[in-house]
Amino acid sequence: MTSQLQPVLKPEITYPESDGRPMSDNTKQFRWIVVIQQNLEWLFAAIADVFVAGDLLWYPVEGDNKTCQAPDVMVVFGRPKGDRGSYRQWEEGNIAPQVVFEILSPSNTQTEMNKKLVFYNRYGVEEYYLYDPDKKDLSGWCRKGEQLDIIDPIDQWTSPRLGIRFDLSGEELQIYRPDGKRFLTYVEIAQQAEQAEQQLEQTEQQLEQERQRAERLAAHLRSLGIDPDQV
Repeated sequence: MTSQLQPVLKPEITYPESDGRPMSDNTKQFRWIVVIQQNLEWLFAAIADVFVAGDLLWYPVEGDNKTCQAPDVMVVFGRPKGDRGSYRQWEEGNIAPQVVFEILSPSNTQTEMNKKLVFYNRYGVEEYYLYDPDKKDLSGWCRKGEQLDIIDPIDQWTSPRLGIRFDLSGEELQIYRPDGKRFLTYVEIAQQAEQAEQQLEQTEQQLEQERQRAERLAAHLRSLGIDPDQV
């Protein structure tokens, strides 16, 4: 009697969607993460295959749920927009995030940040930016060949992938879009939208006043027996 070998079922691997750590340690770090992520989202809003995410776990290796990082902000060219629980690279055309940002907080250790740099270098990141808002210190690395190489100087550096420019000449980092407009906070964007709405309302009111004035003039001319359409 021949016994049949039963196929060995591999246990299903779970890829957690959270590393159990908070997105940020303080309001300053959170503000910078949101400003960079939202402005990049806005910058590439019209391009369907640019994916921008904040604090999303990235798993570069299928079958390995231990090797992962959650960049504060990451940008992936060549992948569609949309919600994800995590970025599993093998399900994304095996495309690694090309650009990542990290915002330092007081709790970050040098060892931790060194590990992040090694990770991003090993798994194909093209540009890595590290900003310390407390010290107004920006560091950056850009891939040359097989390795991430330090960007020096970084003041006025323009990202090859994103086209954004970093300016360290003021009291804090300023980031400029390719069209020269500065990255804005949500409050600044809302204020600008409100001002634009007020200006539009004022313009509409002025146009209405001019229309009413023209109607009164036309009525006056008609009372004098003059056809305003013939004037």
